[in-house]
Amino acid sequence: MRSTASVEDIYKIIYTEHHDPYTVLGIHPLVYRKKPAVAVRAYLPRAAKAFVVRMVEGGAEERVEMERVHGEGFFEALFKGEKDVFPYMLLTVDPEGGEFLFRDSYAFLPQLSEFDLHLFAEGNHYKIYRKLGARFVEIEGVGGVEFSVWAPNARSVSVIGSFNEWDRRSHAMRTLGSSGVWEIFIPGLGEGELYKYEIKTADGHVVDKTDPFGTQMEVRPRTASVTSRPAHMWEDAPWLASRSATNIFEAPVSIYEVHLASWKRRGVPGPDGVIYSSYREIAPELAAYVKDMGYTHLELMPVMEHPFDGSWGYQVTGYYAPTSRFGTEDDFRWFVDYMHREGIGVLLDWVPAHFPKDAHALGRFDGTPLYEHADPRKGEHMDWGTFIFNYGRNEVRNFLIANALFWLDEFHIDGLRIDAVASMLYLDYSRKQGEWMPNEHGGRENLEAINFIRQLNWVIHVTHPGVIVVAEESTSFTGVTHPADNNGLGFDLKWNMGWMHDTLEYFQKDPLFRKFHHKNLTFSLLYAFTENFLLPISHDEVVHGKGALISKMPGDYWQRFANLRCFLGFMYGHPGKKLLFMGQEFGQWNEWNHDGDLDWNLLGFEAHRQVQSWVRDLNSLYRNERALHEWTTPGKVSHGWTCTTTSAACSPSSASRRTKANASSSSATSRRRFTSTTASACPRRACIAKCSTAMPSATTAAASAISDRCIPNPSPGTIARTPSCCASRRWRYWCSSGKAWRLGYHVSPLLHDAGMR
Repeated sequence: MRSTASVEDIYKIIYTEHHDPYTVLGIHPLVYRKKPAVAVRAYLPRAAKAFVVRMVEGGAEERVEMERVHGEGFFEALFKGEKDVFPYMLLTVDPEGGEFLFRDSYAFLPQLSEFDLHLFAEGNHYKIYRKLGARFVEIEGVGGVEFSVWAPNARSVSVIGSFNEWDRRSHAMRTLGSSGVWEIFIPGLGEGELYKYEIKTADGHVVDKTDPFGTQMEVRPRTASVTSRPAHMWEDAPWLASRSATNIFEAPVSIYEVHLASWKRRGVPGPDGVIYSSYREIAPELAAYVKDMGYTHLELMPVMEHPFDGSWGYQVTGYYAPTSRFGTEDDFRWFVDYMHREGIGVLLDWVPAHFPKDAHALGRFDGTPLYEHADPRKGEHMDWGTFIFNYGRNEVRNFLIANALFWLDEFHIDGLRIDAVASMLYLDYSRKQGEWMPNEHGGRENLEAINFIRQLNWVIHVTHPGVIVVAEESTSFTGVTHPADNNGLGFDLKWNMGWMHDTLEYFQKDPLFRKFHHKNLTFSLLYAFTENFLLPISHDEVVHGKGALISKMPGDYWQRFANLRCFLGFMYGHPGKKLLFMGQEFGQWNEWNHDGDLDWNLLGFEAHRQVQSWVRDLNSLYRNERALHEWTTPGKVSHGWTCTTTSAACSPSSASRRTKANASSSSATSRRRFTSTTASACPRRACIAKCSTAMPSATTAAASAISDRCIPNPSPGTIARTPSCCASRRWRYWCSSGKAWRLGYHVSPLLHDAGMR
């Protein structure tokens, strides 16, 4: 039989060159010799015979043998006189006589809507991780996995895996319009299937890539993605409710930074001989220790999948996958849930500043610079040997923002510490003259990255009140923790690197010479209230020859411990939230080694137990004394609300409005702090009500939904610095005599993200 498909299409299918194989394969009504007919075509290169199986009246099964129209395995069956498509299955017979019955992938319509693709293209689909990647779906009563991947410059893309013998000919994907997204549904797939995307580039090269949105991966050094479906039942609702009502600026934040692989090693050696404790094994012991020591939060060095242990997780290859070193994605959900039930917040280190060049990862994903800049002056970190994200590309920005929300939504994470923010802010970061490109105004600021950071922080605080976003930012960039819609970057906290370096330099000097360096202790108080600071003694300070904290101290054995206790006391008395890396709380002598675990045996010595007891007492004092953790200083950057007494105008407070001078100002419109005893008096609700006539209808709808979340002030009749009903510091409406309104960003992504479309 001569095929009803064109010869050109058949060869494109055979050589995986077709951008939309669905137009050739599957079931198609057509006209054959001027009469209606239906053709079923399939490319089955490993089959000796193939049949179309359909159900007929009475529940009987009809088998129609397909004709091999090309020796490479292109089959077709023609149903003459048929006018409509019908449900069917394919039956293959291999050369040994084995039979395999299955549903045809090419018989199903695409599942991504045009609206999804539009939002992704404009960078505003904040739930895109629920659309791209490998998702378990049911279509027309048939269960399976829907695969979708963004590769706009690829010639063709196929799903390969353990289910099709890693043969790219079996499941070639189709493109969806001009979106650059490729898609296929594979019926019958279950959990635990290994898969990758095999991409044929524009110049004909073939590369295998891990799924950028894959939620589980093989244990390194293997690199395949794994199909998985979350099944964990969360039990932390009380914690989440308490978190959303907490103002972290007035709450104690004492963070214990941990590298999970080297805190304590237990369990059975893995494939590479390394012994790791699983998420479920380590959680009870770690939670008990953190609680006993009095910390409020646990910060994990990156748990996103990474191939090289020595990168400590900062060279990420699986942004949506918790590392399989310690278990599955549900195991990590259980870990976070357990911490919440024990009253411990969980922060994650997150790395949007760069990504590694591993061949299976994001680099040159479709054969071209896709996630990274093409120009190495903007697209590569020469010092680290990594690529830099292209923050000006909508889809890349969407990938990163959705990833941040993914960890908050799917794993209930309480905060993100953004790594290497300084490298994002400056185009000339660690570059010599001529190695960087100025921005459009001739400056060295990376405007695309700054806009990305502002949008990221705005979205996080809009959708997840109470979540903490921390910047590891080592320069004097202005307004890191100022509101994003007030020319700031919108972070909650900034690492005080100046305090850390000055204080460590002071304490490392012999006491005889410290009298000449007291400025190292006092200088930080000149700027301590210009940002919302966190005082970090992190992993970076106890590696690479810097020595552990106690080994930095001068003097003999007794003096070193005395200096260490003095340093820690000074740290807890200094303004700012606290962070201490594991091992320093009991005075570990050795530098941190990621290939081992902490020297817990040192707690057999009295001097080390005394340091541990001192840190425990400091945490208790810090948590119980409001003066040590509340920020009430005039001029402190905060994000409460102010309301006017003479007009309908409402606006978020800023540093300039928080000063004593402004508080007593006799300007025409005097401002007062909001007093609330009922939810109906929430300033958001009042602001919305008075400005609804000036807002577009879509914005009004969103605003109404926001105001419904208001809750009463926890202290009725008192003046609140930040009313609890306004704990979400990014709902910002500016009304001026009922004539104007604004948001930090336009409202369409907000409506979509909140499910109000």
